[in-house]
Amino acid sequence: MRLELRGITKRFGALVANDHIDLVVQPGEIHSLLGENGAGKSTLMNVLYGLYQADEGEILLDDVVQNFSGPGDAMGAGIGMVHQHFMLVPVFTVAENVMLGHEQTRGGGRLDLEAARAQVREISARFGFHVDPDALVEDLPVGVQQRVEIIKALSRNADVLIFDEPTAVLTPQETDELMVIMRQLRDEGSAIVFITHKLREVREVADRITVIRHGKVVGEARPTASDGELASLMVGRSVELTVHKEAPTLHDNSLKVADLVVTSESGTVVVDDVSFEVRGGEVLVIAGVQGNGQTELTEALIGLQGDVSGSITLDGQELVGRSVRQILDAGVGFVPEDRNLDGLIGEFTVAENLMLDRSDGPPFVKRGALQLAYRDQFAGEKVAEFDVRTQGITTPVGRLSGGNQQKVVLARELSRELRLFVAAQPTRGVDVGSIEFIHKRIVATRDAGVPVVVVSTELDEAVALADRIMVMYRGTVVGIVPADTPRDVLGLMMAGISAENAKGDAA
Repeated sequence: MRLELRGITKRFGALVANDHIDLVVQPGEIHSLLGENGAGKSTLMNVLYGLYQADEGEILLDDVVQNFSGPGDAMGAGIGMVHQHFMLVPVFTVAENVMLGHEQTRGGGRLDLEAARAQVREISARFGFHVDPDALVEDLPVGVQQRVEIIKALSRNADVLIFDEPTAVLTPQETDELMVIMRQLRDEGSAIVFITHKLREVREVADRITVIRHGKVVGEARPTASDGELASLMVGRSVELTVHKEAPTLHDNSLKVADLVVTSESGTVVVDDVSFEVRGGEVLVIAGVQGNGQTELTEALIGLQGDVSGSITLDGQELVGRSVRQILDAGVGFVPEDRNLDGLIGEFTVAENLMLDRSDGPPFVKRGALQLAYRDQFAGEKVAEFDVRTQGITTPVGRLSGGNQQKVVLARELSRELRLFVAAQPTRGVDVGSIEFIHKRIVATRDAGVPVVVVSTELDEAVALADRIMVMYRGTVVGIVPADTPRDVLGLMMAGISAENAKGDAA
């Protein structure tokens, strides 16, 4: 089935998320929609899938104009969508999830689960999925859950398949398996729209590439285009994608974590007996698929977790049991993984956000009075130094782009005397140009002799920034390895295989 979008425009108040976008996807083609977070990719696909209604433009399937009032209409017309965050019911079986929303019944109005099971088996056999129709979804690995999403779409006779950032929660091996599945679907005649911001993936699997920037199509490319060419299209200028750093010069100052256990409010152990050391002058990157204890570990370092045992010492000084304020005052800089929830106050100005964790004393407050002149001078200097693109220091930070918001967080955390710097997902939702800048600042902090801990689910970023990589799986440390460890070994470690066994399996 041939898909065509003509002049699709979608507005949210004054914001034009999609601006007269044209797109054609042919049967038997993987067409990648490439762009930064916030470029308008997902909005466009939500229009195609019937979740949003376009303000202008047309959707055509085999040259016939479609009018979708909801996802049911889109699915009925042969469009399926595999969402970044799976739309599955964890306590249902695979078969129950597949039939949900278009249930078949037999005598007496009973659900025909056997028909759903047969459908799962047939599609699994066709594509080599090896999915048990009676397995509970909550018991399945993430990669298999994604296959269930694909089976759902195929069970409804989807001829056009939308994959929305499908690799965000996958290990490298699972990503490779997904690429094989996408090629299989293409070879069977499906028209595939692959939404991503990862240059490596788009070059590996796409037949054609359309680049979107600020809601507009800014160019088309072939997968033979270089990463630099694609990045320039995404950002609108040339970008340096390589992280340049010298070999580390190690210092005696260090962060030492010993026998750390973090227990959640529900009583689940989410960080299980973790030990490691980071010396001054090196970057330790904590890698792994999201949800394996990395978040709780970094929150424990900064004092945000309540039930913690073990030891966290910074230059011999114990941090466990201290308040967040005391840990910050001990010289710890912290970039949280969700800047909007934990790093910024959107209604506050840029200047106010730049002094958020330093508002209890000099130099911003003296004798109970806010030093407005100093605050504004400081804010102006940091906006210039960190290249924050804003109309001014009095602009509410919530109006800035994701990349510029992250620069505000970095400027605040790096603008004091640091003994430890912790950055969780420092480039999430950030444009390629800002990623370049953020990486340089992280390396500069390391070169100043500060121990640096970075959490990243982006394997390319982990390898580029790290001096050593610590891989976590289900709350435990699988291993700590050099940064030049092969990607396939790291991928196996992210699936829970020890470093020694992973090296043997990858050989």
